Amino acid sequence: MDLIMIVVGALMLLTVTERSRGHDYGDALSKSILFFEAQRSGKLPPTQRVTWRKDSAVHDGDQFQEGVSHLYRKVDLVGGYYDAGDNVKFNFPMAFSTSMLAWSVIQFGSSMGAERKHALEAIRWGAEYLMKATSVPGYVVVQVGDPYSDHNCWQRPEDMDTSRTFYAVSKEYPGSEVSAEIAAALAASSIVFKRYQLAYSARLLRRARMVFEFADKYRGSYNDGLGHWVCPFYCDYSGYQDELVWGAAWLFKATKNSYYRKYIDENIHNLKTFAEFGWDSKDAGINVLLSTLMINNSSNSNADKFICSVLPESPSLSVSYSPGGLMFKQGGSNLQHATAFSFLFLVYADYLNKVNRQVDCGGKASTISPTRLIQFARSQVDYILGSNPLKMSYMVGYGEKYPKRIHHRASSLPSIDMQRGHIDCKGGSSYFQSQNPNPNVLLGALVGGPDINDQYADSRSDFVHSEPTTYINAPFVGALAYFKSHSSSKPN
Repeated sequence: MDLIMIVVGALMLLTVTERSRGHDYGDALSKSILFFEAQRSGKLPPTQRVTWRKDSAVHDGDQFQEGVSHLYRKVDLVGGYYDAGDNVKFNFPMAFSTSMLAWSVIQFGSSMGAERKHALEAIRWGAEYLMKATSVPGYVVVQVGDPYSDHNCWQRPEDMDTSRTFYAVSKEYPGSEVSAEIAAALAASSIVFKRYQLAYSARLLRRARMVFEFADKYRGSYNDGLGHWVCPFYCDYSGYQDELVWGAAWLFKATKNSYYRKYIDENIHNLKTFAEFGWDSKDAGINVLLSTLMINNSSNSNADKFICSVLPESPSLSVSYSPGGLMFKQGGSNLQHATAFSFLFLVYADYLNKVNRQVDCGGKASTISPTRLIQFARSQVDYILGSNPLKMSYMVGYGEKYPKRIHHRASSLPSIDMQRGHIDCKGGSSYFQSQNPNPNVLLGALVGGPDINDQYADSRSDFVHSEPTTYINAPFVGALAYFKSHSSSKPN
């Protein structure tokens, strides 16, 4: 990149942080965790705080895909999370969201204060469902619901009458990426609960090991066996090798068993990139996690490369920035990148401080201090919370100005408390087309975010920008927890 553009990019980020008038990170943290309660599927507990949501999908597990009926005459698949504004349970992004919630608590739980209790509840809600999804040896449930019929309706989850068929992978039709991600989520969750509920933690870990063994023994992508049902919704574009190493890394962290360390050493060369992290690609997260575990020296180098690919002053910059300072990568729901990368920057900054090391990006960038990583993360967090050209928070319910017409069925339709009659598949179309604000405020939800010119239409139909997802929120929980305890640090 031209040196002038690098300098402009650096000044742009500094301008954004200087515009910040301070944010209530504690309030944002509370709301960000609360969002997960609104995404719950199944029988809601008495402690449910989002009261406009009611029980839904309480018979999940009754309708099975062809080929597994001999095992799944009836299985309990009630629970889990709806991934976004629809009513399907996609286990690939759900497991990643659970992994990230767990990592957030492991890394920054001591900064959460009273909200740690709610974070634990959010992790457990996901983990309990993933235990159900892996309850039959040799099979892993990867999805509940027909995405085509679901996406053809605008219907409350409490009313849905679309197919709730569930789909599973097996040794004949493997799905290593989903299975290994579930193993990672269960292993990370076991670490979280080890200090609170030892027996439950041990149960999670046993299942994690079993599912990982299945993922590794029967290698293959779920795209091949279930492609029609999982693509293009959560098709695996990066291959399953990254999830296998990711799962092994979390199992090593949970067990310290040398088997998993050897597995990592023998398979890490299969990673395709160092600069991606999200529900599909785990590469950058693997390298940051392994660095904190002090194993595999190549991870430090690749984690450094990741940092240098993101910072605007780096000569190896590979992302873009809006004029207002928000980082952009290709693909929809851009805030998923900003939140996930910010979380990794904070974790890596913590590691660098512990080992008294800096990152060398070469060129005019010179060495990059841990403080610079924290400044970058704060610039993205503050932008999302309202320090941007529109002075708009992209977290629903936070600040004075935030998205009001988000792409979310339950939020946009009147709750059962407001309208008790059944709303059928097309019965909600008028609410989708309406220009009125959503009647139910989905507190804490992060939408896809503005475009690369810092503009936001606040349109329900513009789902790329207006739809919230669990995997945008999950890493943001950790970042907010960090800044809740470090809010006095001055941005450069």
